[in-house]
Order: sequence, then C-alpha cells, then structure tokens
Amino acid sequence: MTALAHLNQSCQQHFGLQQAPFTLTPNTDFYVDLPAQRQAYELVQYALASGEGFVKVTGEVGTGKTLLCRRLLNELHQHGSVTLYLPNPHLSADALWFALAAELELAVAHMSLPAVQQALQQRLLQLAQQRKQVVLLVDEAQSMPVETLEALRLVSNLETEQQKLLQIVLFGQPELDHLLQQPQLRQLLQRITSSANLSPLTSSDMLADYIQQRMSLAGYRGMQLFARDAVEHLWRASGGVPRLVNILAAKSLLAGYGQGVDKIERHHVALAAADTEAATLATLVPWWWAVVVLLACVVVL
Repeated sequence: MTALAHLNQSCQQHFGLQQAPFTLTPNTDFYVDLPAQRQAYELVQYALASGEGFVKVTGEVGTGKTLLCRRLLNELHQHGSVTLYLPNPHLSADALWFALAAELELAVAHMSLPAVQQALQQRLLQLAQQRKQVVLLVDEAQSMPVETLEALRLVSNLETEQQKLLQIVLFGQPELDHLLQQPQLRQLLQRITSSANLSPLTSSDMLADYIQQRMSLAGYRGMQLFARDAVEHLWRASGGVPRLVNILAAKSLLAGYGQGVDKIERHHVALAAADTEAATLATLVPWWWAVVVLLACVVVL
C-alpha cells in the first residue's frame, strides 16, 4: 500500500467511514438525486418511453453528466433494453457506423461501409421484431465532428412505420448547443424533441444535503460532520459544481484528520481551496498554516 493510500485509509477510519465518500469516478453507488439530475433523468425516461428519436442533456464540466449517463445505462439494462454506449465519440462519420455495429456485436471488421450499414439496419430490424428498445447514449457529444453528427442523424432515420429503430441520447457540455446551431446541422437540431440542463447546486443547504448523503453512503453514521460555515465556504469555493465539491470535501477531510479533529471547520475548507486551482475563492490561508497541517499528517502517518 502506498503512503497516500494508507493516509486516505487512516482518514476514513478516523471519521468512521467504510470507503471514500468523495471520489471522482462516476460510481452510481454514490448517486445523489439532486433536483437538476432528477429533472433530467425523468425527462429522458419520459422521452424514451414516448419513442422520441433524439434527446439532449447538457451541463458544465463536473455537473454529473457521465454519472447520470451511467445511471441510465444501468436502468435500461434492468428493463431489458439494448444499449449502445459511446464514451468518446470523436470519430469520423464512417467510423461511427463501425462503432455502432461493434456495440451490437456484429462482425464487420472486413466489411465495406455499405455492407456495415446494411448489417446494422438488419440487426436493428430484428431487435424491433423482438420488441426490444434500442438506445444509444453518447457521452462528451460536443467533441463529435460535424460530419459525424450528420451521420448520426442518418442513423436515426432507420425506422419502421410504427417506431424508431434507434433512440439517441446526447450528453455534452454547453459547447454542444453552439455546435448544433451550425446551419449544416439544422435538420438534426429539429429532431431533438427534449432537452435538459444539469446546473450546479444552487444553495449551501442543498450542498449540506449532498455532503450528508455521500457520507452516509460511505458508511458514516454520526452527526453533521461539516460545520455550517464550512459548508457555506465550500459552496462558494466550488461554485456548487459537484466534481469540485468532491475534490474540496476530500481535501477538507484530510486537513481535519491531520489536526485530529472530529469536525470540519471553515479553515479546513480554506486549506483545501488554497490547494485547488479551480476553486473560485481567492481567500487563502497563511502559508505556514498549510505547512503545519501537512506536518501533522506526516506525523500521524
């Protein structure tokens, strides 16, 4: 075990945690049903149930798009839907067809593009005859080239008289909205029937609830660990962005552990913010205070 891993484990034990509550990986076990996430999730579910072809979910970096996407994947699997997932869609238009065929487990490595398109359509028709819902989820959709987005529109044209053979959910940063405004993508834009936006946490009270839920999911059973002014400072320093909240909260726990305290106070969050370039607050602590905490952590370790 590395020194850092041992430090994190000791920190978790100090606060009565079974695992790290503020990891950056999109772990659906730590999904917190925030208002913006709930609204987006329900909108996508309704759109898919209604048979809509295109759905769009946008949000700034760190607002939980990938986590929501993973939750939808799990939910669709549980209900027997066939899912296709493109986590990195920076593909050429031709490569998109091959990627979709591969997601459907079609052996198309040595086929021509027209043969791949034909095989993909036949497979989707088979699934439709089996009454299987097929959903494509595209993460980081703002990185798709224009030609690939246009190819995606052509894929969505595959349909019977009764239904779409493939439903598509796009997850992307706000740049996706600007991309879709280009004249050559106006046909695709018209086919997006439902859109949702993931916003940051809008209040310190909402953040306090978020922290408590994440701590509980990690095994914490005590009273509110973060003091009220610490939560307020954390909300301001993070801008309410969940990913940045996780970074600052994890560092705040380490700062509190280094001092051997059982309560996270405002100055612990200030230490975390001072060590995080993305933090929005310029309020720093004295350099010597950070050194004291670092030495305390080393001594404890």
